[in-house]
Amino acid sequence: MRFSAFTALVVAILLCAPMSRAEESDTTVATYHADAARSGHYVVPGLTWARATDFRRDPAFDGHVPGRVYAQPLYWRPAGAARGLVIVATENNVVVALDAFTGTTVWQSRLGPAVPLAKLECGNIDPLGITGTPVIDQRTGALYLDAMVDGDKGPRHLVFGLSLADGAVLPGWPVDTAKSLHAIGMTFNARAQGERGALTLAGDKLYVPYGGHFGECGDYRGWVVGLNLDKPAAFAAWQTPVKMAGIWAPGGIAFDGSHLFAAVGHTLSDSERWNGANSVIRLPPDLHWRPEPADFFAPADWFELNRRYHVLAYNNPLAIDLPGGGPGSALLLALDKNGKAYLLDRANLGGVGHPVLAQQVGESGLLVNTSPAAWRMDRDIMVAFPGFRSTFPGVAVAGCGVMALRISGGAQPAIKTAWCANLYGQGAPIVTTSDARADPIVWIVGAEGDQELHGFRGDTGQEVFTSGKLDGLGHYVTILAAAGRLYFAGDGQIFAFGPAR
Repeated sequence: MRFSAFTALVVAILLCAPMSRAEESDTTVATYHADAARSGHYVVPGLTWARATDFRRDPAFDGHVPGRVYAQPLYWRPAGAARGLVIVATENNVVVALDAFTGTTVWQSRLGPAVPLAKLECGNIDPLGITGTPVIDQRTGALYLDAMVDGDKGPRHLVFGLSLADGAVLPGWPVDTAKSLHAIGMTFNARAQGERGALTLAGDKLYVPYGGHFGECGDYRGWVVGLNLDKPAAFAAWQTPVKMAGIWAPGGIAFDGSHLFAAVGHTLSDSERWNGANSVIRLPPDLHWRPEPADFFAPADWFELNRRYHVLAYNNPLAIDLPGGGPGSALLLALDKNGKAYLLDRANLGGVGHPVLAQQVGESGLLVNTSPAAWRMDRDIMVAFPGFRSTFPGVAVAGCGVMALRISGGAQPAIKTAWCANLYGQGAPIVTTSDARADPIVWIVGAEGDQELHGFRGDTGQEVFTSGKLDGLGHYVTILAAAGRLYFAGDGQIFAFGPAR
């Protein structure tokens, strides 16, 4: 269902609306965590440490959407428009465009019936529709996403291209992932595959990562499927050489302009010879992967970690560039589920057991979930990530729930724990600065914990903002910074926080 006459009226109003100072510096947020490197860094002019205390939830913001939301909202500001749209994809297979300031619906597009949990062997999302964060192509004003769609022949993964002008499905879309891969000689088990990771756009190529469902049932693998945009179809795909080893991270794939980087999970294989599981994989844009040390990394104790389920795949690799440039400055940060950080050379990941640096950044048992965020401080790179102590798998304990690392380069790169702050929950952090570097604030939601929005100074970890309790926050909630505000999803609604009016 799409709104046609209503859409035209609202778009006309947006184009004629007066522009505020906050909106003058506003830009489209096209992908998860602000950029393809997955930095999670946003510049919000005027948002200083002092002014963060003035942030409030906007009670006038409508923000209602049909269905639960796991994907990060995106932000699209059309050329010539004074206001932008918050783009939200839900598990009901509905994409909604909200006015960024009122939260009212500008258009919505229904993409087919979501899949009831009863039709799957396992899982924890009911119904299952759009889970992974879509991606915007700013050149063409298009939105791309993967939806799990039910039908007479069972659940299918359909990749859609939508017009951001009105939500209409673009010509040639959707692409049935299984059918398109079959056409190039590959077999894809759509029912067993889950799509939780964010999509990645590189030029005229679209990349979609896949893993399994909660409970890890069926014949699933880690996949990266590449599709052409001009003639919609799969042009190539990479799959893990061993069963399971899914790509689970909400951040999906990181792209540094040359290569794609994905973290894959564990397998049940008893072989102690590395088999593709529990590792970071470097892929060229054509997805023709080589099993050579330059193109993968696995910890030296990967097999033991694999058996204990302490895997790398719960957060995406983070591409970072240390200030100053030169050899060794283009790095990749990976974090495992047991609180260990790995610095990798993006030009040569090192194979089994050869990182640039491996360091325990928390006590054994510090579980690192969701995606990290990075920003520059002096000549170093700061990285914030959520982590929590666990007595039993999946049970969080209040305490050091968000941490920041300080990474320095040179002849001997180093990782130091900069600060640790109290948080209870499993949101994904972002960082805002008032210009390129000033006033860093780490924002994170205590999802499925204290249910509050928190802001911490990026240099010291001092808390500068805490909201009241919010309803319906699911795990892995990721914040969007746009239009001078913060947006994130609850159950059936989008919350908006901004300066008090």
